[in-house]
Amino acid sequence: MDLQMIAYLAELGKLHFSNEEMEEMAVQMTNIIEIMDTVKEIDITYDAEADNKNVYLNDLRVDQKQDSLCTEKILQNAVNDQNCFVVPKVVE
Repeated sequence: MDLQMIAYLAELGKLHFSNEEMEEMAVQMTNIIEIMDTVKEIDITYDAEADNKNVYLNDLRVDQKQDSLCTEKILQNAVNDQNCFVVPKVVE
């Protein structure tokens, strides 16, 4: 990154650098850009087989039908008695 670009970016950011600081900033920015360019080299193709290698469908439990709890038992500690729970308002 050249000093002209650093001066332009500093002006946009309302920053003031001495000549030595501008040269140091150019070196640092160049290093950052080089590091970020390495991200382009990472292979990001999706492989479903590799992504799910730790999921074993044979180890899952069998679903079994069960009776649910009765409504009266579930609502016995509820404040409202109209078959619902009242929760605090979180969005106005």
